[in-house]
Amino acid sequence: MILKTKLAGRVYAFKSLTDVLAKANDEKSGDVLLDRAASTVTERTAAKIVLSNITLGDIFENPVLPPEKDEVSRVLKDDLSLGIYSRVKGWTVGELRNWLLSHETSGNDILRVARGIEAEAAAAVAKIMTAMDLVAAASKISIPSTCATTIGLPGTLSYRNQPNHPSDDLEGIKASLCEGLSYGSGDAVLGVNPVEDTVDNTLAILNLLHDFMDKWGVPTQNCVLAHVTTQMKAVEKGARACCLFQSLAGTQQANDGFGVTAAILDEAYDCIHRLGQAPGPNLLYFETGQGSEQSIDADGGVDLMTLEARCYGLARRYKPFMLNNVSGFIGPETLYDGRQIIRASLEDHFMGKLLGIPMGMAPCYTNHTKINQDDQEMATLLTALAGANYYMGVPVGDDVMLAYQDTSYHDDATMREILGRTPAPEFFEWMKGLGLMDDKGRLTAKAGDASIFY
Repeated sequence: MILKTKLAGRVYAFKSLTDVLAKANDEKSGDVLLDRAASTVTERTAAKIVLSNITLGDIFENPVLPPEKDEVSRVLKDDLSLGIYSRVKGWTVGELRNWLLSHETSGNDILRVARGIEAEAAAAVAKIMTAMDLVAAASKISIPSTCATTIGLPGTLSYRNQPNHPSDDLEGIKASLCEGLSYGSGDAVLGVNPVEDTVDNTLAILNLLHDFMDKWGVPTQNCVLAHVTTQMKAVEKGARACCLFQSLAGTQQANDGFGVTAAILDEAYDCIHRLGQAPGPNLLYFETGQGSEQSIDADGGVDLMTLEARCYGLARRYKPFMLNNVSGFIGPETLYDGRQIIRASLEDHFMGKLLGIPMGMAPCYTNHTKINQDDQEMATLLTALAGANYYMGVPVGDDVMLAYQDTSYHDDATMREILGRTPAPEFFEWMKGLGLMDDKGRLTAKAGDASIFY
């Protein structure tokens, strides 16, 4: 494995594969703050050149964190299809990029080799791709998933109805839920982030959502985004849930901080499979985002983009229904501005799909980040062109509980119209039945009137 190159009359030598991966990464403030980023554009270019000539076999044999010390690395190693890997391990990262972008390579071709591509290799190839490369390659790949209903089918675009409330008031949650549904948001999931992470509160919100689904015949699934152990206890106590949620990180140390292990996730899948309200087979909902490991000093010396790819490798083990990326959620200490958030969103969406994950996107931001609404909308439109399965639906794009900015109900409707997409099939029929949407998937004059549910 050659870790040096000569560029512009100077030899650039890198200490390790981990060093090359970090310095080949497009500039991210989290890497800069921890002195892992390239110091100049030329050094970054040199790292990309070196990385493009490294083989997938070299990457697999030199994990950024050793499996004997890190559970995520063990999962990545154990989950890899060695038969498929043996066919591609001799490819260089540059050859993988060219193959992904070839007109002769289809989305099905990519998915046939996905289980042989290790997470850190997915990060490596994304690092040498342009924004258009990331959109073009990801747009080839279609990954539908099924919980109670199916999302991600060609020609559809789905949304999570996110009726959060600053005090978990059930009537307030219901009012926001009704408004979102009246705009066509909710075919991906009805999902609430609770303020209070307790079993009884989780049970009450889950049953509120499921009762509403039953009463109005809403063809979707429900979830409360409490800690996965809280959700399991609520389900065991009688809560009616369709899928279970958990945030993931790319190192064992960070997941320990989140209070989650592979064994807990195994238990969660078994719990919702036995006691849940949906047939599946995709029954777990994950959330990730670049920088989470660095924000809690649990990154193991690895750059934030490579760690994000490792999250998708961990998630792949569980064949999730949804994985939602929120790389802009932390703030400027990890992604400084709109340009970095746009780039991270495209990287994350591509890496997830390359690894076989049904990706949803939340090109979100906090108010202390150097970003504006145009940046957020560019990230949203570009990832939609790249084929994201779903986005968030937040009242006026401003979450009153989590205090961050995301896609609004109006953004949701606009993206469907621009791209000529409809909701998931059953939900689309339900919307038309209520007179909220026409046959082309456009909202009617009746849309936005939450009182129809009262």
